[in-house]
Amino acid sequence: MEENKRIIKDCKVVIIGGSAGSLQALLQILPFIANPISFAIVIVVHRKNSDEQTLEALLALKSNVKVKEVEDKVALKAGFIYIAPSNYHLLFEKNETLSLDTSEKINYSRPSIDVSFESAAEIYGSSLIGILLSGSNADGTVGMKAIQEAGGITVVQNPISAEMSFMPNNAILHTQPDYVLKTEEILQFINEINKETA
Repeated sequence: MEENKRIIKDCKVVIIGGSAGSLQALLQILPFIANPISFAIVIVVHRKNSDEQTLEALLALKSNVKVKEVEDKVALKAGFIYIAPSNYHLLFEKNETLSLDTSEKINYSRPSIDVSFESAAEIYGSSLIGILLSGSNADGTVGMKAIQEAGGITVVQNPISAEMSFMPNNAILHTQPDYVLKTEEILQFINEINKETA
């Protein structure tokens, strides 16, 4: 992994965004995250409207960390993984809850990674880490900028290790992420953050 440029010692939320090809990366990361974790993990991936609970069920089965179902106004707590449901934008509230929104699609997507990243940056600022995985559109880049401007850490999956390289390439082109990491390095990074914040 790259030398640590900057590390968060008081991380409250790790938000992970992805689209096409990101499930493969998630399945290489989530089962190996050391449990317990001292922060919340929030996952926002583009998914079909018909994909009701199958993604949650799959990731809950594979993950060591407990997956908590997201409903409107659910409390965001350390030690859990939250997965944005299909057909809703996922927003962060000042009282540390998650809310669901059905406003128009952004980048042809609902949930939109940009919407969730920007919302998380506004609430968590320098206590936030944003990770962008494989995908085939530009969603996530604007959100990564928002995380940077709020003082958070940004991580982009190395396009070499991404099934669909457009999304990470676009983020690298338009932002200067703190880290560009291969899938196994992202896992290592999350586990290191957990040690730092434990």
